[in-house]
Amino acid sequence: MIDNAQTWYIVKKENEICQIVELTPLETPTEETWWGPFPSHSEAIAKRVGLIRAGKCQPQ
Repeated sequence: MIDNAQTWYIVKKENEICQIVELTPLETPTEETWWGPFPSHSEAIAKRVGLIRAGKCQPQ
């Protein structure tokens, strides 16, 4: 059975800001630096907060 649910990724843009993007399970981000997949949007948000606190991303 193929799961058509969306997965969530955090991608780091050139300006050092990390954005949360939603992709299908067969897609992966095209950016050089990314984290994921995460099963829910809330888990991706929590990870992004951690990345900002660790200095790996800039807040928006």
